[in-house]
Amino acid sequence: MEFTIRFAEKKDVPAMLDLIKTLAVFEKQPEAVIVTEADLLEQGFGKHPLFTTFVAEKNDEVVAMALIYIRFSTWKGKTVHLEDLIVKENCRGEGLGTLLLDEVIKYGYSLGVKRICWEVLDWNEPAIKFYESKGATLLKDWFLVQMDQSSIENYIQKL
Repeated sequence: MEFTIRFAEKKDVPAMLDLIKTLAVFEKQPEAVIVTEADLLEQGFGKHPLFTTFVAEKNDEVVAMALIYIRFSTWKGKTVHLEDLIVKENCRGEGLGTLLLDEVIKYGYSLGVKRICWEVLDWNEPAIKFYESKGATLLKDWFLVQMDQSSIENYIQKL
């Protein structure tokens, strides 16, 4: 099957949000998605975009995406962070993950980044094996740390 990999456009936002919601269901957190199409439009395609997205099309349908953004490492410098690489279930095993990861790595290389990083759930064995097969290193001695909106609000109230 033939796929087209390209930068996402505004018209892709509904499909992007659908993929994001699909991932949330896969990760057993369907209620966690609060981002909207308006958020994606403004924050990804507005005056000061916060992220870049590659999409994969099959028969003019967006069936996969990789959402990335630039961050800075105090140790390494400019870094690409892969927030999510999502492939529709019915398209898995067709090489789309590899094609999207290739684009992310080529893009990072073209920007001169010193690191490309992302997270993977510890129970997602297929993804772990996929990333390891590509030469990625899993940092097993690090914890992912987050504050959700409620935690941020509670913290601010205590200041």
